Amino acid sequence: MSQQSPDRSTAPPPARPDASMSLLNNVMDHSLDDGYAEASARRKADGSAGLPRTLKSKLGLAAGLVVAALVVTLGAAEARISAPVVAKEREELIDRINAETEAADTLESDVDKLRFDVSERQRKALEQHGGDQGQLVALLAGATPVEGPGVKLIVDDAKDTAQGGDGPREASGFADTGRVRDRDMQRVVNGLWESGAEAIAINGQRLTALSAIRAAGDAILVDNRPLVPPYTVLAVGDGKKLATAFQDSADGLYLQALKDSFDIRTSISEQAKVQLPAAPSLIVRTAEPKAAGSGAAETEKGTS
Repeated sequence: MSQQSPDRSTAPPPARPDASMSLLNNVMDHSLDDGYAEASARRKADGSAGLPRTLKSKLGLAAGLVVAALVVTLGAAEARISAPVVAKEREELIDRINAETEAADTLESDVDKLRFDVSERQRKALEQHGGDQGQLVALLAGATPVEGPGVKLIVDDAKDTAQGGDGPREASGFADTGRVRDRDMQRVVNGLWESGAEAIAINGQRLTALSAIRAAGDAILVDNRPLVPPYTVLAVGDGKKLATAFQDSADGLYLQALKDSFDIRTSISEQAKVQLPAAPSLIVRTAEPKAAGSGAAETEKGTS
């Protein structure tokens, strides 16, 4: 009776974890090209691999090492020699800069002293040649400090006003901006003079009859000195009358219109005592009559 053979089928062996990385395995197993591997094996068999064995080869290797060491040593020595030279040149340059800076500071100090001396001589000349009205002439020319009752007028840009904008306001209307312009300060100062002010200063800058208020970009210049808001205007005079006269004048109404239309901030108050410095620079002008029989006197202008 035939007997059925048992089932000898077995499950396939499990796949290798690195089966999907056959390319990487091949690269790792054969990192050296077959030709290079064969040449390396032949050199090992011949005994030519490794360090040189003959005296001539050893001497050549030693000479090469000596040359390399000599080059490195010379480079290091040159760097050590040049380092002090560079440091010395740097110190000399620093000393020259310091010396030139001190010389410039000395010259600036001398200029300030000479400018002060010229101003003092101008003030003394006004006092000496003013006759009985020497003090009045010095006061009107801004040659002497002034103190007395007066008013304090503050003019400032509108709140949160951005920088920039168009040029100064024209006489025919207003520019659409809340910035205070040089034309505005000109009208304020002229209005105070017209209302009876005897002396005026803006942010500590004394004004005279020849002072100029101009614009340079967004800045306001008074006698070429830049000012920043808020603009504090101090005027010497009868405080109550001066404040009332200015507010009722055309320039005072102009300032009020700026406040109503563009939110420019202004305030005016009477002051029992205000102090104004002397003008930093003076321009002295003299008049001399022409020779007899030449007609009316001719005005000559000179700056001392």
